[in-house]
Amino acid sequence: MERDYLIPVIGYLLGSIPFGFLIVRVTAGADIRRQGSGNIGATNVFRKSRWAGVGTLLLDGGKGYLAVLIARWMGGDPAWQAIAALAAILGHVFTVWLRFKGGKGVATGCGAYLAICPAAVVTTLVVFVVTVAVTRYISLASILATGAFPLWAYLYGEPASVLLWGALGASVIILKHHQNIRRLFAGTESKFACGSRAG
Repeated sequence: MERDYLIPVIGYLLGSIPFGFLIVRVTAGADIRRQGSGNIGATNVFRKSRWAGVGTLLLDGGKGYLAVLIARWMGGDPAWQAIAALAAILGHVFTVWLRFKGGKGVATGCGAYLAICPAAVVTTLVVFVVTVAVTRYISLASILATGAFPLWAYLYGEPASVLLWGALGASVIILKHHQNIRRLFAGTESKFACGSRAG
């Protein structure tokens, strides 16, 4: 039981690895925080390089997935696994390596919850893809899909603990999109071409 309390610590530290920042720094010698939206997430990195953006997406998702797998390996029940997912999201959003200024947690959350409730994540991704196809707003798709995730998890019969921590994780991600939300209402948000400000 005592080592269960290491689960959120490990999840946070994994989530804190700023892959987007590191990839751009190593491959281009640049600081991704000074380009585009200034975000370290895959969408902003995609503006710099498509391959770097894809790599960031996979690695950010992978660290969330790994955080949950480690929690499971340590004997954590679904509640602790969901806590690991939330910790990974918080690590990405408030990374200790970049003065607690990170990304928005979409890819990390997607990877983490894919390890917990894959059916709900797949259904959530359908919402994301359809929204992008109709509106071409990555930010809007991220917000709507993230907001819908707890509902899908409920409909697929996930336990209350997963719903609770999942809803908290979704809230963090949506709150990190506050600037995008303001731009959407103002009609100034960028549509998807080579990326948007949702990264």
